[in-house]
Amino acid sequence: MMSLISGRRTYAGSMIGGIAETQEMLDFCAEHGIGAEVEVIAADRINEAYERVLASDVRYRFVIDTATLR
Repeated sequence: MMSLISGRRTYAGSMIGGIAETQEMLDFCAEHGIGAEVEVIAADRINEAYERVLASDVRYRFVIDTATLR
């Protein structure tokens, strides 16, 4: 431990895994038809979506349809 401190070294880790583990999870989901449930909204409904978040009236993740951006 002292060699880390005195050498000004940094040690880091992740609880979610690396690129290989993420790809494995995505492949598993694709094979088994597992996907995220989302609510697609138009860009002009962003304020409404935010108000729903504040009111805890959100069942799925909001995804903004970029085709509606002006």
